[in-house]
Amino acid sequence: MKKILVACGNGVATSTMVASKIREKLKEEGINAIVEQAKLLEIPSKQDNYDLIVATGKYDNKAVTKKVISGMPFLTGIGTEKVIEEILEEVK
Repeated sequence: MKKILVACGNGVATSTMVASKIREKLKEEGINAIVEQAKLLEIPSKQDNYDLIVATGKYDNKAVTKKVISGMPFLTGIGTEKVIEEILEEVK
């Protein structure tokens, strides 16, 4: 089963909303995946436990070796479908 980490500044509000939207879309597609939340600062220490990271803020830490997808479109409503497609490609 694939695991996705959704990270935002404090690991609470924004990541909750984005994680919920990702879970809903994965369910619609019949994809079983674990979607969990964290703070942006926790990504380097948690990355090894996940297949994919979705960050709602700008994130370009060179210590992160996992693929990081920008979750900003979930907040702005612009480009959401493209990001969802990218996430689906990574977890299939």
